[in-house]
Amino acid sequence: MKKLNHILLPFLAVVATSPVYAQIMHEVPRVVVNITIDQLRSDYLNAFLPMCGEKGFNMLMKEGRIYSHVEYPQSNLNRASCIATVATGTVPYDHGIIADQWLDRKTLRPVYCVDDDNWDGLLTGEKSSPQFLNVSTVSDELKVSTEGKAIVYALSPFRDASILSAGHAANGAFWINRLTGRWCGTSYYGEFPTWASAADRGRLLDEELKTKEWKPMSELSGNFSYFPSGGMKKPFEYHFKGDHRFTAFTTSGLVNDYITDFALACINGSGIGNDDITDYLAVTFYAGNFEHKPVSDVPMEMQDTYLRLDKALARLIEGLENKVGKNKLLVVLTSTGYSDEEASDLSKYRIPSGTFYMNRTAGLLNMYLSAIFGNAQYVDGCFGNEIYLNHKVLETKQLSINDVLDRSQEILLHSEGIKDVYTSQRLLLGAWTPGINRIRNSYNPKTSGDILVQVSPGWRLYNEDTKDNRLIRESYIPFPIVFYGNNLTSSIIETPVTTDCIAPTLAKIMRIRAPNACSTAALSGF
Repeated sequence: MKKLNHILLPFLAVVATSPVYAQIMHEVPRVVVNITIDQLRSDYLNAFLPMCGEKGFNMLMKEGRIYSHVEYPQSNLNRASCIATVATGTVPYDHGIIADQWLDRKTLRPVYCVDDDNWDGLLTGEKSSPQFLNVSTVSDELKVSTEGKAIVYALSPFRDASILSAGHAANGAFWINRLTGRWCGTSYYGEFPTWASAADRGRLLDEELKTKEWKPMSELSGNFSYFPSGGMKKPFEYHFKGDHRFTAFTTSGLVNDYITDFALACINGSGIGNDDITDYLAVTFYAGNFEHKPVSDVPMEMQDTYLRLDKALARLIEGLENKVGKNKLLVVLTSTGYSDEEASDLSKYRIPSGTFYMNRTAGLLNMYLSAIFGNAQYVDGCFGNEIYLNHKVLETKQLSINDVLDRSQEILLHSEGIKDVYTSQRLLLGAWTPGINRIRNSYNPKTSGDILVQVSPGWRLYNEDTKDNRLIRESYIPFPIVFYGNNLTSSIIETPVTTDCIAPTLAKIMRIRAPNACSTAALSGF
C-alpha cells in the first residue's frame, strides 16, 4: 500500500495543478443563452463591424471563442430544420424537421412543422406543439438533469423557430402574432406566465406602428456601402400600415430591438439566473432582407439591420451580465446558414437558367409510369422538390418499389433543368459520398418524398399549384459560431466544424447528457 501511495500521490498532485484538471473543474454557467440569428452572414458582419459600437458584435469578436469555418451537415437549408439541428445536435434524418412544411401522405396537404390541433394557442388562433420533433433537445436534457428545476424559455419573431428551439420540456415559447402584433404562445407549455403578459401589455405593437417609422439610425450607414450598387441615393423611410404591417415589421431592422425588450423582460421577471441551477434561454434574431426582397433592392436597409442588431445584442448581453455576471453567463451565437436569394433575371447576362415546373414534371412522370405499368395514379403529389408516390397503388399492382423508383429516376434525369435525382432507395442504400451524405441527412423516411429532384443552380423551381417559386443556388454562405463568457479565453479557430456540435458542447459545459440522437462529439477546449 505504501508503494502504491508513493506512486499515486505525485500523480494526483500533477493532475490537480494541470490545465486538464482546471477544465474539468470549470464553473458551470448560471445562465446559458443560445442565440440563433436568421440569415446572419460573416461577409456582411465583417464589412459592417467598423460601424458597430464597442459592445455587441465587436465585443464578441474580441472576447469570444470564434469558430470561423462553419457549415450545416445537411442540404436544403431552411430556418426550421437548421434551428432543430442546433437544438438537437443531429440532422433532419433523426430529428424529423426537414423544412417549415412538407406533404402529409394521409391528407396530401401541406403540414406546418409545428402545427398540432391538440393544443390551443395563447393570444393566437394557431395551434402548435413540437410534436414533429422526434428527439430531445439540449434544453430538454437540462430539464431532465435538474428534475425540472431549470428554467427554459424560447422567443423569436417566428413560430417555428420559437417552438423548435424550446423543445418538449420548456417553460414556454413565444413569438409575434402576424395578425395582431401581440406576443403569443401555445398551451402545450402551460399558461401564459405573468411576466410575459405584463411585457406584452406594456408595449402594444399595434399602437406603436401607427406612428413608428423605420429610417437609417446612423449617417454612417448612408455614407458607406458594402454592396456594388453604391451608397444611399435617397434615405429610406418605411411606415407600417395595412393588413401585412406586422409581417413586414418582423423582417425589418426594428424587430430585433422589440425581441430584446421581451428577452430582458424574461430575464428580469421569470426567475432566470436567480439560483445556482443552470437556466436556458433561446433567442432568435433576424438579419435577412426586408420583406424578402433581393439585397440589391434594399442594400441600405440591410446595413441598417446589422447596426440595429448590434445594439440589440449589446443590450441583451449587458442585461444578462448585470443579472448574473459575465463569468456565470455563457452565450453561444450562430446563424441559420442560408440567405434570401436574388430574384434577378440571369438570362440577360447569358448565365444558364430557366424555369423548372415541378407540378408539370410530376404529371408527366405519372403519364410515363402509366404507359409502363398500366393506367393508374402512381404519383400522389409533389411538394418543394420532392415527389410522393402512391404506395397503395404499387402494392395493389404488386409492383416493386425499387423498379418504379429506378424507372422514375431514369426518365427524370433526361429532363432539362435537373442536375440529379435521388430516390429514397439510393439515399438509404447507395454508396457514401460527402454530397450524398448531406442530402441523406436532410431526408426523413416519414416526411420526405420518394423522389428528390435536384434542380440545377441558376434555375427557378416553380410549382403552379402551390405557387412555390425559388431560385436555386448552392453557394456557401459563411457564418460563425461564437462562444462568449464563462471564463472562456478568446481565440479564433479556423478548423472546420458543423453546427451539430453546438448541442453536445453546451451539454458538456452544463455537465448534462447530450440530446438522445446526438452522436457528434463536443468541441474540445471547454
